[in-house]
Amino acid sequence: MLRFFVFILTILIGLPAWAEATLVKVDKSEQRMTLFEGDQIIASYHIALGGNPKGHKQQEGDEKTPEGNYVLDYLKEDSAYHKAMHISYPNQTDQRNAKARGVSPGGFIMIHGQRNGLGWLSGIVQRFNWTDGCIALTNKEMDEFVALVPIGTPIRIDW
Repeated sequence: MLRFFVFILTILIGLPAWAEATLVKVDKSEQRMTLFEGDQIIASYHIALGGNPKGHKQQEGDEKTPEGNYVLDYLKEDSAYHKAMHISYPNQTDQRNAKARGVSPGGFIMIHGQRNGLGWLSGIVQRFNWTDGCIALTNKEMDEFVALVPIGTPIRIDW
């Protein structure tokens, strides 16, 4: 049933029904997230990041989006931000580095839509880096993202 829904959604939003991302790349310096199927670009989005986006996430509360290789490991449909897909931060290296510094690495880093009830503001909000370290899309883009990106897809985040 879910596959049928994804098929219908991809037709409605004008994408080939067979498109499925095999890699998500984020360029924080350009505020751009690109979805690839093999070496072909299937979608690209302007993104909003944390309020302090430059550099790798070091600890909870630093408002940075992590950098490096991670996996999109589960979908959170009951999110306070439309829909959300979890990024597998912190990995073992992130945890070791935070422990050595005596801080919490933070976590619960997501790709998500707009705050529930405020999606109509996305034309303004998406011009600013407003998250606590997550990656934000408009709600329409988030619906498309969820239709194109299966759980388990690798994500590469760079400055």
